[in-house]
Amino acid sequence: MEEEYIRLIFGLKLKQIRTNKDLSLFGLAKLTGLSKSYLNEIEKGKKYPKTDKIVILSEKLEVPYDHLVSLKLDKNLAPIGEILQSKVLKELPLELFGIKKNNLIDIIAGAPAKVNAFISTLIKISQNYNLTRESFFLASLRSYQEAHNNYFADIEQEVLNFAKAYHINLNKPITSKDLEEILIEEYGYTIDFEELQNHQNLSELRNIFIPNKKVLLIYNTISEAQKTFIYAKEIAYNYMNIQDRLYTFPWIKFESFDQVLNNMIASYFAGALIIPKDNLIEKLTHFFNLPTWQPLQLHKIIMSFNCSDETFYQRLTNILPEHFNIKNLFFLRFTHKENTPNFRLTKELHITQQQTPHANRNNEHYCRRWISINTIQELEQSSTKNSAYGIQISSYQNSKNEYLVLSAATSDPFKENINRSVSLGMLLSPHLKNKLRFFKEDTFERKIVGVTCETCAVTNCKERVAEPKVLIKQERNETIEKTVENILKSYQ
Repeated sequence: MEEEYIRLIFGLKLKQIRTNKDLSLFGLAKLTGLSKSYLNEIEKGKKYPKTDKIVILSEKLEVPYDHLVSLKLDKNLAPIGEILQSKVLKELPLELFGIKKNNLIDIIAGAPAKVNAFISTLIKISQNYNLTRESFFLASLRSYQEAHNNYFADIEQEVLNFAKAYHINLNKPITSKDLEEILIEEYGYTIDFEELQNHQNLSELRNIFIPNKKVLLIYNTISEAQKTFIYAKEIAYNYMNIQDRLYTFPWIKFESFDQVLNNMIASYFAGALIIPKDNLIEKLTHFFNLPTWQPLQLHKIIMSFNCSDETFYQRLTNILPEHFNIKNLFFLRFTHKENTPNFRLTKELHITQQQTPHANRNNEHYCRRWISINTIQELEQSSTKNSAYGIQISSYQNSKNEYLVLSAATSDPFKENINRSVSLGMLLSPHLKNKLRFFKEDTFERKIVGVTCETCAVTNCKERVAEPKVLIKQERNETIEKTVENILKSYQ
């Protein structure tokens, strides 16, 4: 049992006993002959009293000695004890948000009853919505990215340093061959394209890294862009000396928040290496200054880098806020299994504001008017099923906000009958309209959209797949409330 936990539990119990007896710290000091400052440090978990002091507290407070030193808590403090004893405080990435662990402990010790109610509420919410440890860590990571507008200058500089050290020309497309040589010659990797083929149940994995042998197992059907991204991530782990890492892509499980954070750092490095900042800024500046909307030119920009659509759209979330001051944007990734009704929002990022939509765990149906879903449907209806692209102005039915949303859909090469789309949405502000010279109000299709069918009030919607039961319930309750008010008024 950690000493810190024992001190905290004793302090919490002492404070609870004192307050139950309506004693102030000053009063307890007068009663026991112990100094007020000493008692305050005990209650905050900073000090643990010696045996003779515990005897004094036991006698004066009329509480059994064994009860004071016991680690068992009553029901009012039990949830706090569970939190303190669990790994939660250790795993929470408090330092990322400028919070010191000791400050949090002071808050817990300062108002245990209120903190207990708050913690219990969080636990109940997480249970109701089936929030897992993984979900919590990923949400923390998104919050960290959003707090920094998803731009990390130190990682950008590491990429420049690496390119200079290894004579990588960032003005030319990076290939897997360029990076494979560095992994083998510099970092002693062995790369195996055969082993994963022998394990049918691993068909959804792109790669596995075996650290003690420095062997990188790669599925032999991955594309050139995917291979390049995998190599770039491995280089990031080595060049930036990242030890606590994940060993599969995509990840299967993680042991700590640090692994989640380091996975993001390595992915950021990979994206910044494959799509260099200065190169992308130059091309985007030219594209934004085109007098008319030319989707082919955007496609050429993407094709000029050895990357997937998802990597490119993700990279835009780094560059647009920092270098074009386009900060109100979101990134979404949807997946869909063919011939099924449900579309899943599997990845999201919101910069500056919490834009709609968000992932929901209520089994509600996302609005079928979104371009994110339309591109998947278009892909599934095409004969080739290579890719589908789209753009629209999404005008939210319950908000004044409008977004210019770009979307690209492809099939998932590792999952049978699974398709996915990635989308980038930018708030249609005066600043954005000025930045995009090609933007004209009548250039792009404008659609009134909702969030989910269950919460949407759009009438005569041909795309609706479920009734607005949430709104119906709200309207019913409002009608009942007004009727009750009228009855009460009639009796006044």
